Amino acid sequence: MISKELLEILACPKCKGDVRLNESKDGLVCDKCKLLYEIKGDIPIMLIDEAKKIE
Repeated sequence: MISKELLEILACPKCKGDVRLNESKDGLVCDKCKLLYEIKGDIPIMLIDEAKKIE
């Protein structure tokens, strides 16, 4: 699981805004860009091209 300290310093690479842990705790969500950055093996994949659009 991602540490609280790491979550506090991570930002969306697209808009530089805040990200939050999603409900299932397997990704980081940017509400402004409507993007989900998946977490694989406890490592967040913070690449815009790898992010998934959310509704």
